Amino acid sequence: MNILLVYPEFPDTFWSFKHALKFVHKKSSCPPLGLLTVAAMLPVTWDKHLVDMNVSKLRQSDLDWADMVLISAMTIQRKSTDEVITQARAMNKVIVAGGPLFTAQPEDFPEVDHLVLNEAEITLPLFLSDLAQGEPQRVYKTDEYADITKTPVPMWELINLRYYDSLSLQFTRGCPFNCDFCNVTALLGHRIRLKSTQQLIAELDKIYDLGWRRGIFIVDDNFIGNKRILKEEVLPAMIEWRQGKKGCLFTTEASVNLSDDDQLIKQMVKAGFTQVFVGIETPNDLALAECSKSQNRNRDLVSSVKKLQQMGLQVMGGFIVGFDSDDETIFQRMIDFIQQSGIVTAMVGLLQAPIGTQLYQRMLRDGRIRNVYSGDNVDGETNITPKMDLTELKKGYRKILDSIYSAKGFYERVRTFLKNYKPHQHSVTLQWQEISALLTSIFEIGIKSKERWQYWQLFFWTLFHCPRKFPLAITFTIYGYHFRKVNQLHVA
Repeated sequence: MNILLVYPEFPDTFWSFKHALKFVHKKSSCPPLGLLTVAAMLPVTWDKHLVDMNVSKLRQSDLDWADMVLISAMTIQRKSTDEVITQARAMNKVIVAGGPLFTAQPEDFPEVDHLVLNEAEITLPLFLSDLAQGEPQRVYKTDEYADITKTPVPMWELINLRYYDSLSLQFTRGCPFNCDFCNVTALLGHRIRLKSTQQLIAELDKIYDLGWRRGIFIVDDNFIGNKRILKEEVLPAMIEWRQGKKGCLFTTEASVNLSDDDQLIKQMVKAGFTQVFVGIETPNDLALAECSKSQNRNRDLVSSVKKLQQMGLQVMGGFIVGFDSDDETIFQRMIDFIQQSGIVTAMVGLLQAPIGTQLYQRMLRDGRIRNVYSGDNVDGETNITPKMDLTELKKGYRKILDSIYSAKGFYERVRTFLKNYKPHQHSVTLQWQEISALLTSIFEIGIKSKERWQYWQLFFWTLFHCPRKFPLAITFTIYGYHFRKVNQLHVA
């Protein structure tokens, strides 16, 4: 059987890094890890072909070849997903779909022949068994959570690695916290489930053996959910694995209480972690209480961020405005926090209520769900009716973005970060893409753009004051270029 696996296209957003990727001659930030993993669960006798529409077009010949089309998508990919379904349906192809978009809104896709929902480790074998008997059902779903120690190594051979800026892997699923706006626990539960350390190392070995030397994103929603296992088993194994190897530095997501554990930070940095995404959300303590973000309360969040930076971890931050307890002061408070913390990659969005979350249920009971959830929390829209006047909320949100992504605000923040950051000396390989990125940044930002004065100020300031951080400074100028492009072109 010929199986076509399709990953729909992402729109141009802050998180797509589309305008930055061209500097390093890449087409997408990360590959479709879910589909690559699902592919490894399919019968070995089936022929498989994967089309990631973020790096290549879905061609007529792809669909002609296929006996069955498998689609996986997130909510933000909805528009492209609808187009793929329409195209496949017009050719009378059998369509099988799964992933967060379909799990959250299965009723929206009557054209799909088979919905394989929730975690594929449980529902996909049921579908395959029924299919082999000639009696496949339309919907497969479960309330159970999978044993991910049985999850296979992704089929990386189905993609062309050179199109991607980083690869990805998953070590855990679930999150112990209870943030009411987050759909992670609705999809994956509160209990942290872990792969074995041997699985993690096997995935790293395969990636390295394929010649990969760039970044690796560990996509766990909270990598530090089980600190004991990390300290005693996982991180020591990763440290040993990196001995004698170059490149393959890690990014992940973690809760801010990582800053409370010096031993864990030191181990992560030694293991090759250089960046961590943290859900800061807001400097408004009332809003943190409102959304049950208990792990962020009763602490100096700026100090927590700066400590992580000083110990060798760049902090990327997620922020939200539009909580019921927010007033007109939140906009300047948010700007001040972001600037003082030196969080260069600061993603600020309006509060959204994803389907399945506690917040969605509360807003639904109160009659405050106002439109369809887009999945893009930084597009200047919200699917709830806020307590604050919506026009004032959008105006304040625009003020935040225009300030933190302005050349002045952004470059000041980069300098604040570089002054505070103390990087670990990791063994890396300089690749031609980095040299090309420097030359392209000089032309695109240093010569053509309106922020060229700020670019050259940072360029020479870094060379004279912290030359070891010069490559990072150039990387940030490219990030800033992307953020300003998206802010100008796409935010409502």
